[in-house]
Amino acid sequence: MFESQQSNLTRNGKAEFSVPQKLYRIGEIVSYTPYSRQTIHNYTIMGLIREAAWTQGGHRLYDESVFEQLSKITELRKTKTLTQIREILEAPGTDFCV
Repeated sequence: MFESQQSNLTRNGKAEFSVPQKLYRIGEIVSYTPYSRQTIHNYTIMGLIREAAWTQGGHRLYDESVFEQLSKITELRKTKTLTQIREILEAPGTDFCV
């Protein structure tokens, strides 16, 4: 066991490893945000947010960037329609890219 740990050490003696990306199901996003399951689904269909992967059973999975995207949508929603928000998010060179 100790030998395999040594092989993962870098030259400066620190362990080198990667943390797997956390993926969230719609239900988890709903529990962490003020949005309903239907709203998350609608935003996905409209292209306001994107799924990062799919389960073998066909369920959408989202990465952590969805929370930042939803926060941007929340701010834009105060003064813009969903169509306007989609145009803003799709515009090249904006900080709001999906």
